[in-house]
Amino acid sequence: MFEAVLTQSSGILGPIATLLGWILNGIYEFLGLFGIHNVALVIVLFTFIVRGLMTPLTIKQQKFSKLSAKMNPELTAITAKYKGKKDEASMKKQQAETQSVYMKYGANPTSGCLPLLIQLPIMFALYQVIYRIPAYVNDINVWYNNIGEAILHNGNYIEIMKEFAKTTQVNLKTFTEMSGGTLTPNHIIDILAKFSSDNWNELITKFPTLETIIRTNSIKIIDVNSLFNTINILDRPGLKFPGILIPFLAAGFQFIQTKQMMAANPTPIDKDNPMSASMGMMNNVMPIMSGVFCFMFPVGIGIYWIAGSIFAIGQQFIINRILGKVDIDDMIKRNVEKASKKKAKLGLDPNATLEDLAKKQTKSISSKVQAPESTSSTAAYANVVKKNYGDSNSGKSDVSYKPGSISANANLLKTKNKDNKGDK
Repeated sequence: MFEAVLTQSSGILGPIATLLGWILNGIYEFLGLFGIHNVALVIVLFTFIVRGLMTPLTIKQQKFSKLSAKMNPELTAITAKYKGKKDEASMKKQQAETQSVYMKYGANPTSGCLPLLIQLPIMFALYQVIYRIPAYVNDINVWYNNIGEAILHNGNYIEIMKEFAKTTQVNLKTFTEMSGGTLTPNHIIDILAKFSSDNWNELITKFPTLETIIRTNSIKIIDVNSLFNTINILDRPGLKFPGILIPFLAAGFQFIQTKQMMAANPTPIDKDNPMSASMGMMNNVMPIMSGVFCFMFPVGIGIYWIAGSIFAIGQQFIINRILGKVDIDDMIKRNVEKASKKKAKLGLDPNATLEDLAKKQTKSISSKVQAPESTSSTAAYANVVKKNYGDSNSGKSDVSYKPGSISANANLLKTKNKDNKGDK
């Protein structure tokens, strides 16, 4: 049974984080069968498995990048042709010419963004799970829970835990129960989960009567979070060896990964295009920023980044070998055929543009909407007639109405209904 006390990730990322948490817990328990209890190794395997599951999306994105390299010269020429022209006619022409390029290559403008949009929430949830391991690994959670329950039954603990929350940079604004002078077990563990090795010794000095239970469980926590029996992955790397290697390895591997991707999909930087220029700068700056952030975050986050980059480098190498054997002209031909079949299903001409597709869908929607409106209008009109004139003709047959007026039309409808009933 999967149960955890520590607050898990909630909101829109909650379900994804829960699924990833099951995978993380499963890896830990599987390694436990062989007597291996090490969170650093679990993080590495966990990262490899999740990134591996996203390989189809990565391949799709790489195919679009390869296609983009072929299209970009034409798209750049169109952009240059209409540069500075903001009138409606020029903008429509630019859009039409751009669409014709995408049609020529059988590409969809959203193909490159969609895989990334799917991956982003997964990656954010993955980060949340890595940062809250005690919430998702049952065996580790037990040790935190033992200490948390002991603190809860120790009387005046609120102010002490507030100080530790401040030290470990835990946001207390979500701990609404603190206004009543108490803390829930999961919120105590939220604070304990951010403890470094030194914090456990401080906790013992604050709760001397709980020394045995704190020391017994904290030793297990420190041991399972140890990397090569030298670094605690909950601590920051620091400036001493070997911790200082983590930021440099994270920056180095990400730099290699970035250069590898740029080599696989060479796109010349357009200095006149602000987005292109900024992307080139980001490719050089991001590896450096990763190294800087690693100094600020626990070692476990650095291990996650390093593992992710190593996997991406190996994955990119294999994808490059596969896509290197794919003829770009054959890929374009298949894309065009696929796009034509899709348009045929919608009853569109193979040369139809995205605008034609939008009109087709709008027309279909309009026809569906108008039918019930017509029916409802007739029923409403009949109800008005019935209410004002009733079912009988008494006293109404001799009345004269102005031609074309509402009254004349209502009387005509009433008379027609009566005649129809008489025929039956």
